[in-house]
Order: sequence, then C-alpha cells, then structure tokens
Amino acid sequence: MPPRIYCSTRSCVSRTLQRTTSSTRPTAAISQTSRIISRNYASAPTSTVPLSSLKLPDNYVPPTQPPSARRPDQRKSQLLRSYTAMLRATPLMLFFQHNNVAGVEWAAIRRELRAALASVPGPIIGPPGSEPVDLSSHIELQVLRTRMFTIALKIVEFFKPEDYKGASNAYTHDLSATAYEAISKAAIEETSVYAQISPLLIGPTAAVSLPIVSPAHLAAVLSVLSPSPPAFPAPTRKKRPGYYEPTVQNGLQKLVLIGGRIESKVFDYEGVKWVGGIEGGVDGLRSQLVAMLQSAGLSLTTALQGHGKDLWLSLESRRIQLDEQANGGAKKEEEGKGEESKEST
Repeated sequence: MPPRIYCSTRSCVSRTLQRTTSSTRPTAAISQTSRIISRNYASAPTSTVPLSSLKLPDNYVPPTQPPSARRPDQRKSQLLRSYTAMLRATPLMLFFQHNNVAGVEWAAIRRELRAALASVPGPIIGPPGSEPVDLSSHIELQVLRTRMFTIALKIVEFFKPEDYKGASNAYTHDLSATAYEAISKAAIEETSVYAQISPLLIGPTAAVSLPIVSPAHLAAVLSVLSPSPPAFPAPTRKKRPGYYEPTVQNGLQKLVLIGGRIESKVFDYEGVKWVGGIEGGVDGLRSQLVAMLQSAGLSLTTALQGHGKDLWLSLESRRIQLDEQANGGAKKEEEGKGEESKEST
C-alpha cells in the first residue's frame, strides 16, 4: 500500500488554481470556466479565484430550507426534527438510563430485541379479516441526545402551529422563531408531560418507540430489556441461547427502565408493567370493558327488579289485608243485623 501524503485542503486548492491559471489552455476553455465561476459567484474575478470568495456568507439561507431561529452552523436541525416527528407519531415510548454501553453490546441487544419481537403476532389494523401487521421492523431502540430531546418534547407539547395561522410571521415550523418564542414564554404546569418526564431524562438515556399501543409487543420488550418474572420472564436458554451471551448480559445490566410515555401520559415502572400485562392486547381490554359494563348493567337491572318486586309484594299484601278487614267488617254487620231481626221476632 503506497504511503499517504497529508496536506491541507487550502494549500492543495491554491496550488491547483495557480497551475491552472499559469498553464496555457485554450481560450474557449478559459472563457467557459470564467462564465461558470461568474454565474455561481458574481464577485469572483475571471483571471484568478481567491479562496475567500469560495466561502458562503454567514447569513446565507438555502432556497430549499426555510429560515430558522438559529444559524445553520449552530443547530442540529435534522436531529430536532426527527425527535419532534417521533414524538408526534409514536404513542408509546419507554425510557432507559444506560451507563457506558459499548457499541458491540448495543448491537447484541438490538439483535435479541428484534428476535423477540419477530415471534409476537402482529395486530389486525382494519376491517375484520385483514392480515396482521408486522411491527417488529418499526420498533426501534435508539440512544437519545437528552438536551435536544427535551427541547423537542417542549416544542411538541407547548407549540401549536394552528394558533399562529393569522400571524405576520409566515414560518411556523419546529425550527422557526415563532416556535422558539412559544416555548420560551410557555407556562410549564406540574401536570404537563414535559414537567413529569424532564426530571427523568438526566444523563445517558435511550428510548424504545412503538408505532401503536400493543401490550403484546410491550411485554416482549420488557421481557428482553427489563425482565421481571413471573409477569415478564426472560427467554429461556433453550429458546434463545444468544440472549445469555456475555455481551448481551453485560449490556442489559447497564440498562434501567425509568418510565414511559403512553398516549400522551406519563407512566412509572409499575404503570408500564400494568399496560404490558393486559391479556389479549387492546382487544382484550375492550372485551374486559364490555364485560364489566354488561355485569354492571345486569347487577343494576337485578337490583331494580328486586326492589320493584319487594314494593309490589308489600303493596299486594297490604291490599289483601285491607280487603280482609273490609270483608270482615261487612260480615260482622250482617251478623249483627241478623241477630237484631231474630230478637224482634
């Protein structure tokens, strides 16, 4: 392998420009080059191109990118946009604190997580008879940039673009000055999701995002990343021997489940376990709700019928008692009249 020659880019470009300008080239090529340079940079001379003219101005904004509140060289626009999109499109997220997890360990953990999710049957989304949807490829485990994620969480919760439709500022995207002013002036309440999650997102944090609320897939994630028998036992050595490799076990020991965000609500560890322990998933929860409503309605109907029967029996017994009293008085009167007639005769 030939040795590498290290040199600065500036010196290479300057030497190349000097050689091209000093060499004798056809007039057509020189004029064509000068036209291209003058079209891209109007201030560039036709003879030589200074390196200072190749630098874009500080306030330059690409025409395909709307202006943002921060300079392009001082922000992480793509990362912030990905976080806001994930928060808006992901109804279920689990947060883990990790401590010095190596890249090899992350790869091994993701491998075992994908294997566990692949064995879970997908839910049926759509009319009855539709094919189940495979969610294993849409469930991701990623390391978060905590500071950027908290800003994205603040934007998603406190910035509403529809409230600024009639404003003079035409830009209402997540990187606009309007969004920056909205989150700066927002009154953070203690019951908000941001106020409850932000104290947990301290230090190295990772997140597992699920596209829908599926208790079955959530249980599979918990059984791999945070096993707790008997509800969420770890895979057996016979079924998943790779799960017990030292690389996987060392990485799992450095992960701690701190909470979750489910349907714009914050759940602690026990709440996450409760959601993951729902039998039959969302359909099972719906069937339980229907059974509970039916039992409540049946008990209410039985109670009302019982009270109605008791009331009817009470009124009927009272009616019979009054009839007997009335009939007994009439009989006594007739008997008294009969005795009087006998005495008179």
